[in-house]
Amino acid sequence: MKKSVEILGLPIISITEGRELGVSKTLLIDAKNGTVAAITIEDADWYRGVKLIPYESVIAIGDDAVTITNSENILTLDAAGDYEALLDENIRIIDTKAITKSGTIQGKVTELYIGDDGKIEKCEITAPDGTTSDVATDQISIFGKQVTVIDPTGEKKNSVAAKAPEAPKAAPAAPEAPKAEEAPVETPKAAEPVKAEEAPKAEEKAEEVKPEPKKEAPKAAPAPKAEPKKEAPKADAAKQAAADKASEERHRRFLLGKKAARDIKMDNGIVIVEAGQDITEEVLQKAKLANKFIELSMNVQ
Repeated sequence: MKKSVEILGLPIISITEGRELGVSKTLLIDAKNGTVAAITIEDADWYRGVKLIPYESVIAIGDDAVTITNSENILTLDAAGDYEALLDENIRIIDTKAITKSGTIQGKVTELYIGDDGKIEKCEITAPDGTTSDVATDQISIFGKQVTVIDPTGEKKNSVAAKAPEAPKAAPAAPEAPKAEEAPVETPKAAEPVKAEEAPKAEEKAEEVKPEPKKEAPKAAPAPKAEPKKEAPKADAAKQAAADKASEERHRRFLLGKKAARDIKMDNGIVIVEAGQDITEEVLQKAKLANKFIELSMNVQ
């Protein structure tokens, strides 16, 4: 399990090509399923548009790098149709308000813990007084754009359901009591074998149920990622140039009209666009000239 801060900023390494393909920039969140759908990256061609790696294409996330099979695992905006809706939603979770269903603000989400399969295992919440606490994903009902809704009763419901089956075990002992008038010795003997049979059955059921979830372990799904290889036939320089222009234009349309999530500044401190301002053609041109286009792309709302 990794914190999001331990994933972002790592170099992306192709293990079959032996080269660095870029740097992990942001996590693309699938809020409905509570998972990380992809990792967006920044590379030397960042100005041509957003590029991302489907999380299922990631081989491993180490202390020093994120490894993938090869550069064909990286999708451009044109090829990332399945992720376009998530890019439009742009849900980050971190920095959203954490509030219970009863309307009590718990604080702000300050960190995410990601499992090996990309599932968000838990969130770290920082209260107004500075104290932190962890909330498991099964206690979160909604990951929203501005608010994360917590349902603290999630685990309690499960514990009640688990205790319910114990009640019927006490019932069969009651009807045998009146038979004790004629043969008091026989009634206790009849009651004992019934309990002895029920106990092993409960144990057998428990043993049968336990191995089933273990079958979820095999996650070696990187194999079907060979589909993106269909992009290979792009040797023609003219076609490549046309595709690059189309990609850049599509990316510009994607950004136009959105609002900046935070201040974007040039290296000399001059503000290109302030947080909350609309992104216009002029803003895009300034960002491109100042090499801040990718930073602007990753901070829109």
